[in-house]
Amino acid sequence: MAEEKKVSINLAPEIAQGVYSNLAIISHSRSEFTLDFAANLPGLPGPKVGSRVIMSPEHAKRLLNALAENIGKYESQFGRIEIVQEQPRGTFNIADFNPGNTKS
Repeated sequence: MAEEKKVSINLAPEIAQGVYSNLAIISHSRSEFTLDFAANLPGLPGPKVGSRVIMSPEHAKRLLNALAENIGKYESQFGRIEIVQEQPRGTFNIADFNPGNTKS
């Protein structure tokens, strides 16, 4: 069993409040993954990116594994997370968007 390391982090108050996201746009190159987190809210003229995270492929895979582990723990405690099929999917590839089209 791997030994758990304790990490002490400094969380600034303006970062601690977080950024709401119900849309993730994911793109990648050979050397990095880019995750844009956006909010697509009614009455607003399209999604607005609130945060961008750029990471190496190795760290992107570590994030994938950590999310899978935490979702498993969440579902064990609170029950299965159901994905409603009527709603549009919440994760897109950058190719799904027309970068020259800024109109909504």
